Amino acid sequence: MVRPSCTPATLDKEIAELPNLDVAALRERWRDLYGTPAPKFFRRDLLIRAIAYQLQVKVYGGLSTATKRRLREVAAAARDGTFDTATAGPRVRAGARLVRVWQNETYTVLILDNGFEWKGDRYGSLSTIAKAITGTNWNGWTFFGVKRRPARNKNAARANRIPNAFPQNDANGHA
Repeated sequence: MVRPSCTPATLDKEIAELPNLDVAALRERWRDLYGTPAPKFFRRDLLIRAIAYQLQVKVYGGLSTATKRRLREVAAAARDGTFDTATAGPRVRAGARLVRVWQNETYTVLILDNGFEWKGDRYGSLSTIAKAITGTNWNGWTFFGVKRRPARNKNAARANRIPNAFPQNDANGHA
C-alpha cells in the first residue's frame, strides 16, 4: 500500500494511529518506509517505535553524517571492549572548578580525579548535584555550561569540550 508522504501537520496523527495497526499492517508500513521487509524477530512495540522514528526522519531529517559516524565508532569500541565510559564525557581536569549562578545563588563544584565535590561532599555524577540544586533532572554538564568547542574544520574527528563557568540564564534560571 503506497501512502502519501507524511507532513509535519499529519505526523502526530500518523504516529498516534500506529498502535491501532495489526502486525501485518505494521510490517507493510515498514516496507513502505524502509524499502525492505521488517526483520522477522522484531516485536510489535519495536516495529511501532522504528516506524514512528522513520516517519519523523522523513519529515524533519535524520542524524547528521558526523553523528552516524560517531555512533558507529562508539558501537565498534563497545563491541571490541575498548569503550571506556570515563572518557566518553567532557574532558575537564581535576582541580578545575565549575561555577553556576542559579536563582541568584552561586554554586561551585570542584572536579576530582574520580568525581566531584560540592559543599564538602563527594558525588560520582554532576547530574546528581544539578538535581540537588534545582530539584529537577538535568544533564550536569549542561547545567554547569560545559560545552563542546566548535570543530576547527568539518573533518575534525572529535570536538574538545571546554567549560563555560558563567553560562547565561533565561528568566527561569535555565542556561
